[in-house]
Formats: sequence, C-alpha cells, structure tokens
Amino acid sequence: MSSAYRIVVLISGSGTNLQQLIETVHARGDAEIVLVVSSRAAARGVERAAAAGIPTRIVTRDPDADRTARDHALADIVAAARPDLVVLAGWMSILTGAFLDRFPNRVINLHPSLLPAFPGMHAIDEALAWGVRWTGVTVHYAEEEVDGGPPILQEPVPVHFGDTSESLAARIHAAEHRLLPEAVRLFAAGRVLRDLHSPRTVQILEEGQS
Repeated sequence: MSSAYRIVVLISGSGTNLQQLIETVHARGDAEIVLVVSSRAAARGVERAAAAGIPTRIVTRDPDADRTARDHALADIVAAARPDLVVLAGWMSILTGAFLDRFPNRVINLHPSLLPAFPGMHAIDEALAWGVRWTGVTVHYAEEEVDGGPPILQEPVPVHFGDTSESLAARIHAAEHRLLPEAVRLFAAGRVLRDLHSPRTVQILEEGQS
C-alpha cells in the first residue's frame, strides 16, 4: 500500500470511529492509516491501532504546559508520517495554528451536531435541552475556532420523543461511523474541493469529475 492515500488519525478515547476507518477505508485499500496519535496512553483506541498493526504515538495533554509548544511537537510527529490527510476522530483538545498551519486544508474533524448548531463539548445534551426535532453529524475542516471550520459532509439524525443522552448518542454514533469513512474516501478520490478564494465554500465533485 506504499502508493495509497496516507492518513494520520488523532484520538483521545475509545476509538470507535478509528475502528470504523480501520475496517473500511484501511482494510479495503481506499486509504492507509499510517499513524495513530493518542493524547492518552490508556486510550482504547491505541489498542485498536496496535491490533491492526498501525504505528502509534502518545502526545499527552498537560494542562499546565504551553499549548503552542505541544502543537509544534505534535506537528513534527505527524509530519514525519507524510500524511495526505489528518483526521481528528475524538481528539479532545483544541489545536492551535502551530499545528493547523503545517497541514493547510488537510485536517478534518467530526462533530455530533449539524454545525453551526451546538458547537463544543456538550452538543448532544444541548440538542435535547433545546428540544430540537433534528440534530446530526458534521465532518468539517478543523480551524482554531472551536468547531468553526466549514462543513464537508453532514447527516441529519432525528431526535425522538423520550430520547435520553444515551439513546440519541447511539444514533449519532451510527451516523458518525458512516460519515467519517465516506469523507476520507472522498478526499482520497480527490473529490473534495475547497475554494481558496471563498474558504467557507466546499464542493463535493461528482465521481470522475476533476
């Protein structure tokens, strides 16, 4: 797979979305996960990567450390893997320009709402608190503003009467497991186009379109 589209995945937790990427785009040859970086050594996602034979690195999040210095070091580790795309799949830390500027238009994030609604850490609970009928999942470009980058793909998820955080989260996670691999496949196929003159404009090209 030396000529495959190369992706690096950043995680912090259980790695269920990482597992979906391993079982779909990685196993099927649509793209190659060349490195998984975790902010926690004990994260279940590290075990998932190791079981699949994927190299891992740990870059911890020390709240007292300089974030810019951490992101410079993180960028050096990721850059050494020569990624075509960096995927944040549950990376629970804001990335600064020290990291993002090294990979312009090549870092994507997954968020459990239809952005711009409910950015931040509590999107599912906020959707329930607001009483919305629909929420969803967004894959978007990562920027320094929290969940502020333009959407690439979105999928709506219905909110049912009587939903709890757990029941709604289950449907959202199912949508995440569909949407993130699809986004990676589109990038690998060269079908995601961001307008550099109007950077909030993202186009998904038809298959075969250049």
